[in-house]
Amino acid sequence: MEFRINTSHTASANDDAGAPTRVVVAEDDVLLREGLASLLERSGFDVVGLAGDGGQLVGLVRDKAPELVVTDIRMPPTNTTEGLDAAKLIRQELPEVGILVLSAHVEVEHAMELLAGGRGIGYLLKSRVTDVADFIDTLGRIAKGASVVDPALVSELVAARRRDDPLAVLSEREREVLALMAEGRSNAGIAHRLWVTEGTVEKHVRSILTKLNLPEAGDDHRRVLAVIAYLEAR
Repeated sequence: MEFRINTSHTASANDDAGAPTRVVVAEDDVLLREGLASLLERSGFDVVGLAGDGGQLVGLVRDKAPELVVTDIRMPPTNTTEGLDAAKLIRQELPEVGILVLSAHVEVEHAMELLAGGRGIGYLLKSRVTDVADFIDTLGRIAKGASVVDPALVSELVAARRRDDPLAVLSEREREVLALMAEGRSNAGIAHRLWVTEGTVEKHVRSILTKLNLPEAGDDHRRVLAVIAYLEAR
């Protein structure tokens, strides 16, 4: 895998106080693990630990108290869902830690499990790491509380909607806004992508939340519920 460093996105590796975001990386492939760590360090992150399996990951997070975790979804000993299981345990114990799970393939069920964990959660295909600028931007958004879904997963779900689509009440533009919400875009980011004003996006978001009959809660939580509804409509 080739890593192309784009230093123009280094600022996203820092928290609001200007200190580098502390990260733990978990990946059983040594070359990929070291490559990710090198990429993150050179992009301004502070890599405080490297793990080769789920047990090591949980131990490092408890010991090092990072702000962000990047983990493969499949790790030893069974190479099934060890990374996902570790991520869920970390979310239970330390809900303020942002988590990005990497997967070699689109796995809808796993992505939905992750998003159900709330804010600061991401699901990304490993192939996306080669687009360094986008990858670093994604990490920065997750560290700030966004929920990010790989665009490939979003595309697959759009193409495979069920006939009894619960999103049928939404207009085409509202579906576009919801798809961008599923990618973790802010209202400002959605406005930029759709070439509309941020106020227009805010109106669409309010309409989406109302039409989907989501329970009254914090706006961030309702956005996550909307994304989950989007993923379930497949």
